[in-house]
Amino acid sequence: MRKTAISLGLFAAFLANAQSIKTTIDLVNVKDDKVAVTMEFPKMKSGDIKFHFPKTVPGTYSVDDYGRFVEGIKFYDNKGRELTYTKVNDNTYSLKNAKDLTKVTYLVNDSFDDEMDNSKHKAVFSPSGTDIEEGKIFMINTHGFVGYIDNMQDVPYQLIIQKPAGFYGTTALVDQDKSDATDTFTLANYAKVTDSPLMYTKPDYITFNAGGMDLVLGVYSPTGKYKAADFKDNLEKMVLAQKKFLGDMNTNKKYAIMLYLSGGDGPKIKGFGALEHHESTSVVLPEMMPKEAIDKTITDVVSHEFFHTVNPLKTHSEEIHYFDYADPKMSQHLWMYEGGTEYFANLFQIQEGLINKDEFLQRMNEKITNSKNYDDTMPFTVMSKNILQDQYKDQYRNVYEKGALLAMCLDIELRKLSNGEMGYRDMIRKLSQRFGENKPFKDDKLIDELVTVTGYPQVKDFYNKYIAGNQPTPYAEYLNMVGVEAKKKDTPPLFWFIKDPNQTGYNDKNNTFVFDESSALSPFAKSIGFKITDEILALDGKTINVQNMQDFIGYAKSIKEGQNVTVTILRKNGDKTDKIDLKGKAVLDKMTIESLQYKANPTPAELKLQTQWLTGKK
Repeated sequence: MRKTAISLGLFAAFLANAQSIKTTIDLVNVKDDKVAVTMEFPKMKSGDIKFHFPKTVPGTYSVDDYGRFVEGIKFYDNKGRELTYTKVNDNTYSLKNAKDLTKVTYLVNDSFDDEMDNSKHKAVFSPSGTDIEEGKIFMINTHGFVGYIDNMQDVPYQLIIQKPAGFYGTTALVDQDKSDATDTFTLANYAKVTDSPLMYTKPDYITFNAGGMDLVLGVYSPTGKYKAADFKDNLEKMVLAQKKFLGDMNTNKKYAIMLYLSGGDGPKIKGFGALEHHESTSVVLPEMMPKEAIDKTITDVVSHEFFHTVNPLKTHSEEIHYFDYADPKMSQHLWMYEGGTEYFANLFQIQEGLINKDEFLQRMNEKITNSKNYDDTMPFTVMSKNILQDQYKDQYRNVYEKGALLAMCLDIELRKLSNGEMGYRDMIRKLSQRFGENKPFKDDKLIDELVTVTGYPQVKDFYNKYIAGNQPTPYAEYLNMVGVEAKKKDTPPLFWFIKDPNQTGYNDKNNTFVFDESSALSPFAKSIGFKITDEILALDGKTINVQNMQDFIGYAKSIKEGQNVTVTILRKNGDKTDKIDLKGKAVLDKMTIESLQYKANPTPAELKLQTQWLTGKK
């Protein structure tokens, strides 16, 4: 009996492999900073075939066209003969009469080396990108390496990584072979492939258990400044607080964090942050950050990604459940997927004692300030549904500002309606119990579902006014319910290039000041024809670098109203960059600063609601 069971097991394994797409990624024989990929297919069911790389992937909300990083693609039949094909676009290849297709081979370039060149295509967000540095690091966001055939997305994949000697792969996947030369993983379908990033480096990782969940943290620090063990205590504290906050909403038994620290002589990248997956997250931060700043960012950013395990990874609409990588249809509900998740990432810190009540209020105040750089009357549902279109994509970053504030106001509204018995977290818990990872809701029926799970029709009124409608959200009105008041104060007149100087960034490659495309230009910048995509190289001949940055800012502060000023900029002009002098008379601008503070003498009702809001207790 036992022998028969083993034989049947071996036969089942053989059958599974025979019906799977065998995909080999070769990290050993790297040529010209390119990695070879081979995909071998089971028998085709159709003669006409379309082979794709993703146009976009869940969680990114941008058109990235991962197929543009692929070259030398070749398709073969079962006799080793090349098949002819038509390249439809960067991501799609069409083959006719290809029932005998058995294999495709191609080379993959990485996206990190391409980030600073936006002349032809907007850069891929680093945590969803790829890096190939032979002997150092391979950041494998699988959607950048592996393609799929139409109508075969649900066929299992056998993923084989040929790895260099001495390299370790940080991933949530379980290696199924004992070889030191390869790692082998079996994945249920293409969605699971794209949900499973890997990072291969010389071993620097830690594993530990927190709250019943096994974690692995792998770190790549190019200069060796940091080790994985440096971040264990903070990470463990954060995970325990998150699991307590989520309660039964989190069912993860394992989680992997791939922390890529950019620096040294590696590629110059700028898309710092993280990308969520069901059991892992890929994180990219600058190595030059102090440890305390990395710890804080891990708490803020990684916690955000971990909360995505609830929403939208396990509670989502049909658009996400049946995601179309080649022609994606976007959901209306970024206010909940990203905004609600960002709110969770801040709310859990006050409710679990990681920050105090003043820090929490300051964070919400910053989001109110930042949200004013966007169109406050644009319905969030419309923006979300059309986020891949040019006229809407510049509003995306508002999901982390106004989106979180919408969740905050809805939290307060629910607590007011329920006398503190229900909040936003309770609503999401009930929604996740009603649906789940394998049961999506209909996108246009979400608000009806939220009324059902809360029992409050007023939720629909809130949604129709402030989420699906064009009414600006009355933050002061909601915050007043929890004993918080807003104060306004004008700053002294100042000279700068955008309305809020705090939104200025620094490009260390060009030694220039740069600005988020959502930032509002100052009156002076408008008067000289400055564009938000321009980079500031010098002011009246005074250049910028890390050492003299404060001197530069000090000089800007000394400029008087009406003074003649020359601003030297770098401006993109097709494939080249022009150095231009813009001249004009200085215009000093006042900035109105709004601050939030807790009322000195709140009413008993306001104080009660405030306590329930900040503690999560009923």
